[in-house]
Amino acid sequence: MGKSASSGSNPSPATASQLESVTFEHPFFSRMEKGFFHIHPLTGEPVMAVHISNNEALLPFPGLKREFNLNEHDCRMLDVLADGLKYVNGLKMGEALPKEILTGEASWDPSKRHELIAHQRITMQLVSWMSGSDTLITDPDELLQLAEDPATKKRVNDAFGEAAERIGIGRNNREQMLEYVKKLSHELAYVEALRDKMTELSSVQQKVLGLRKVYSRERSVAEVLDQVVKLVELAMTDFSGRFLELDGQTGEILAVLKNLENQVLFIRDKRDDLHIRLMAWDDVIRDWKSVEVCVSYKVNDLIAQFYRFLAPRFMKVDDWVLMTKLQIHSEKLDNLKRKNRVLVW
Repeated sequence: MGKSASSGSNPSPATASQLESVTFEHPFFSRMEKGFFHIHPLTGEPVMAVHISNNEALLPFPGLKREFNLNEHDCRMLDVLADGLKYVNGLKMGEALPKEILTGEASWDPSKRHELIAHQRITMQLVSWMSGSDTLITDPDELLQLAEDPATKKRVNDAFGEAAERIGIGRNNREQMLEYVKKLSHELAYVEALRDKMTELSSVQQKVLGLRKVYSRERSVAEVLDQVVKLVELAMTDFSGRFLELDGQTGEILAVLKNLENQVLFIRDKRDDLHIRLMAWDDVIRDWKSVEVCVSYKVNDLIAQFYRFLAPRFMKVDDWVLMTKLQIHSEKLDNLKRKNRVLVW
């Protein structure tokens, strides 16, 4: 995401919490009640989209402040919006501001399945800790199967008691221990949801690898696909590293439970970072979901579009400029060949 176009630094949570929804005092905003605030996909800057006659106008936040000489409240609202729009696809007048900048909670919800997987992951970490095992089960399906195993339930109950004793709340204080686990599992449920989203990216990666084989004889497309393959690999490596860092920090389950409040802050920070980064891939995931691994004009366009998405994010600037020039040159040659064929016919 691009940096905020607002003046000054991002608003503090205390400042943001005083502004619960998108409201302005200047009459311009009431006349543009259908205005839509979002991050411009090309520039990364926050803008207000308004319809004038049959045209859409995009109004950058600094321009709004300057042209309408906005008061303190409205300037502050734009600053808060510039920060909050990182977490959502857009906001309309009167809508609630994202929870991330109000309370630190997420503005979206994980599914019940993700809640269950996170809870079971924590309980199995406790069982492994009590048994002295280094085995860490990460497969979601395996975790859900273990949740129904009577023997596992007995081991979990024993682990809860031992852990409660070790963190200083007493072996018999099982209810408080359950609350600790419930709070931690709720926070980690968001991570499990994001992990599933990364799995969808992996599916896109597999289709790209398949297309590289299909287009092996189409030189111009194959060259672009070579770059796409490399860039997707960089993206997946980057995401994997971020998940590994988070898993590593929360792997020592007893240490996490002893320092729960600080660990929650750490998880939320990493969750928000992953959410923002993965949200940028929403259109990619949607567009590639129905793609078949075959040669077609639709796939050609999608490959080029995907390259334009990946290049500014993961390619070195010099390489990106060189590859773009090569691509333009190749397209000109292809066009010239097609014209020559027409002349011969």
